[in-house]
Amino acid sequence: MHLAWKEMKKNKMRFLILGSIVFLISLLTFIISGLANGLSQDNAALIKDLPDGQFYMNADADETYNLSRIDRSILDKFLNEQKDAAALSIQMGFLNDSHGKQRSVAFFNSTNSPLFPKVKTGEILLDRSMEDQGIKVGDVLTNHQFSGEFVVKGFIDQKKFSHAPVAFIHIDNYKEMYRADEMQLIFLPGMDQAQEVEGLQSFSKNQFLDTIPSYNAEQLSLQMIIWFLVVISGMLFAIFFYMMNVQKMGLYGILKAIGLKTIDLYKMMWTQLLFITVTSLGLSVALSRAFSMIAPKGMPFSLPLETTIQLSALFLLIGFIGVTLSGIQIKKVEPLQAIQQGEI
Repeated sequence: MHLAWKEMKKNKMRFLILGSIVFLISLLTFIISGLANGLSQDNAALIKDLPDGQFYMNADADETYNLSRIDRSILDKFLNEQKDAAALSIQMGFLNDSHGKQRSVAFFNSTNSPLFPKVKTGEILLDRSMEDQGIKVGDVLTNHQFSGEFVVKGFIDQKKFSHAPVAFIHIDNYKEMYRADEMQLIFLPGMDQAQEVEGLQSFSKNQFLDTIPSYNAEQLSLQMIIWFLVVISGMLFAIFFYMMNVQKMGLYGILKAIGLKTIDLYKMMWTQLLFITVTSLGLSVALSRAFSMIAPKGMPFSLPLETTIQLSALFLLIGFIGVTLSGIQIKKVEPLQAIQQGEI
């Protein structure tokens, strides 16, 4: 500990530069992770907030939910045998307000289930983001495919699908709008293992999220950027300490000659790594949390504490691996050889 701190004081500028780079990389990683989580919620909060379970769609739908049509006989049999199951349908569409302004929504309806809100014929429940757009309780909304009118009965927090606010409507209104008697999906909560149902294909919740257009591509791109930044931080530590070790071979030879063990030299590097990483991560976490509070209201940003802790632990682990690999040369070097190299 004493040697590590003494060296950092002697070469403070080098370690300050390293800490600054780690701070910037980790801050960028936290912000991108927050954007990834925010976009994930904005894209599929309706599905993500459901409990774990199994989704079923028509096997001929080619894993595309809006092409799925479940035969009525299969649906009735499934719902009768599974009391907790719910049938549901989702379709993108538009609502017109009293001024004729068109607003994009995802129309949703389901059979009776405690997992989804209930609405009466002619009523509609909307995601709260519609309230921010000027829609109020009691407003009358219309749709070109619906002969009647929808009366807004309330708003629900965090109900988005495919980046559109969800509009909960009665099943009879949905059937009139889309001229469809069949439901698209069946959801069975609490099922870890899917059961085989003839004519249906099963999906876990995460698998079903990947069938949502743009969701998988969007999340995969952002996650690749996050992992790329984490790996860069590990390589940064490895290169930095490797170059430092090359320059200090003579010093290491003297320390080994007077009885200092290799493990003690490793402990010195690990202590420096811990100090730099914890300090940099502490600052980046504080700034990223502050950013989540001052981010524009329309920006889909969400950085849960659990994600912050996981990323911080990952930075420490990658840094530890990088530093340890950079110190392999210390273990192999002989004291006399190192001293001679230091004299050149």
